[in-house]
Amino acid sequence: MRNEYDRNNSMNTIEKIYELYKKAYTITTDSRNITEGCVFVALKGEHFDGNDFALKVAEDSIAACVIADRQDLPKHEKLFVVEDSLKALQELAKYHREKLGLPIIGITGTNGKTTTKELISAVLSKKYNIVFTQGNFNNQLGVPLTVLRIKPGTELAVVEMGASHPGDIDELTNIGEPDYGIITNIGRAHLRDFGGYEGVVKTKNEMYQYIAAHNKLVFVNHDNELLMSLARDINKVTYGTSSGADIQGKMLSANPYLSVEWNGHKIGTQLVGDYNFENVMAAICVGTYFKVDANNIVEALSSYCPTNNRSQVIETGKNRVVMDAYNANPTSMNFSIKNFRNICKNDNLLILGDMRELGNESEQEHKTIIELLKELKFKNVFLVGSEFSKVSGSSEFSSFNDVEELAQYLQQHPVSGFDILVKGSNSVHLNKIIDSL
Repeated sequence: MRNEYDRNNSMNTIEKIYELYKKAYTITTDSRNITEGCVFVALKGEHFDGNDFALKVAEDSIAACVIADRQDLPKHEKLFVVEDSLKALQELAKYHREKLGLPIIGITGTNGKTTTKELISAVLSKKYNIVFTQGNFNNQLGVPLTVLRIKPGTELAVVEMGASHPGDIDELTNIGEPDYGIITNIGRAHLRDFGGYEGVVKTKNEMYQYIAAHNKLVFVNHDNELLMSLARDINKVTYGTSSGADIQGKMLSANPYLSVEWNGHKIGTQLVGDYNFENVMAAICVGTYFKVDANNIVEALSSYCPTNNRSQVIETGKNRVVMDAYNANPTSMNFSIKNFRNICKNDNLLILGDMRELGNESEQEHKTIIELLKELKFKNVFLVGSEFSKVSGSSEFSSFNDVEELAQYLQQHPVSGFDILVKGSNSVHLNKIIDSL
């Protein structure tokens, strides 16, 4: 018998699905990844409709199928018709979270949240059986899927929470219900959707507000005046360089790899950029709080290797490339350029792609980056994308409409013997040019 979704009876539906979910504690939104006993959530996107596979999945060896707004499908005892399958997934995750008796650490921020999540997870894994967000799957779909990956035997969970619009962090914290919170920093990103920087601050602060309302605890960068102000009346453990921090450390070098001293330990990391110092200190702080042995903290941080175009140093045989092309906003672009100036040789080249989703402030923000390049006396700069093209006319830097045009140029004018910074929003696809460098 088909279970019709009723707003007044939604929890009854969620409870029934939950009992099926507990058979394998496995859930997927991809019909190609069906395993014995898992729950399939059919989502509808711009170019796909998972509901098209719902009946076939239900007839296979699967526990349940959650579908959305498809009255045309034949009746089947394993089909649960809901108003909104994503909402049902979120409700299922929240229901699961309320059954869990383990602490969850929530992480958000403009820059560094994925790296911080990875570092914290590496440290905590030395002592605990943990679950953590895969990649940067940190949105309204990723957070509930992460929560639903938590199985019996898990001791800790680290959940990354991203935001593209006001209210996003409030929504995600109410799904994941973190016991601990971290805001890595608050910078200038997604300005179009947040209505400006103040909107970014307000939304990121929703993490602190949730923690404060539930009398939980936050880990705060003591060197960040804004974060310390926002966390003024919240239970906290602090980290940083100042003597007032609970966990203190100092940066030894970043040329190009970051080296940190903490509590008599020298930690040589595989991270590029002095801006990663605060990410490392956050991981040390969390590890110390959860009583991970100091030597294990050092080992975890020393052995962590970044992937996915995040601050990677790549020796191509012709050049040394600092590949940081996964994401870009005015704050991270500023950090990367200044750090590159400190580590590069005389023969250096910057390949910078557009910073996306800046709305009305896009033109000014791209102009500001060009002014920074002039101030730091960079000579060899390739600017890629329509936003930079709009404002680069009066500069001495080369401009390209897209990555294909740049790749063609590099084939005709190969570069060799350079330190090269590659930085831009992921949608610019600067990763495609690594073979040309």
